[in-house]
Amino acid sequence: MTEKIALTPATHAAPPAKFSHGVRKGNILQVAGQVGFLPAEPGRPPRPAGPTLREQTLQTFANVKAILEEGGATWDDVMMMRVYLTDVDHFAEMNEIYDAYFEEQGLKAPAAARTTVYVGLPEGLLVEIDALAVLS
Repeated sequence: MTEKIALTPATHAAPPAKFSHGVRKGNILQVAGQVGFLPAEPGRPPRPAGPTLREQTLQTFANVKAILEEGGATWDDVMMMRVYLTDVDHFAEMNEIYDAYFEEQGLKAPAAARTTVYVGLPEGLLVEIDALAVLS
């Protein structure tokens, strides 16, 4: 039986409740919903990357990537991503940021499947992203 391993990169503060930022079991890695918080600083509460969707989305990608790497995965291993937006009017801009980011990453594999939904997030947060990766 394969052990379930919790993943918390050094860039991340401890979760605010009883959950893991990421969990790997065998070749499956699930990244919990990440938001655009800047890297953790001891003694400081989490802070969003900035007020814009672009700043928060790029930081969110960095936070997801850190967990993928902590679990031995890359963007090429990601099978499914879910994007949660607080404003339907951000959909087109987020798609532009998303497409440009993954083009810059130079992915070898086909793009991951994706779902986008609209939700409520804590004040000041505009986007949350989770990911499911399957490692070879």
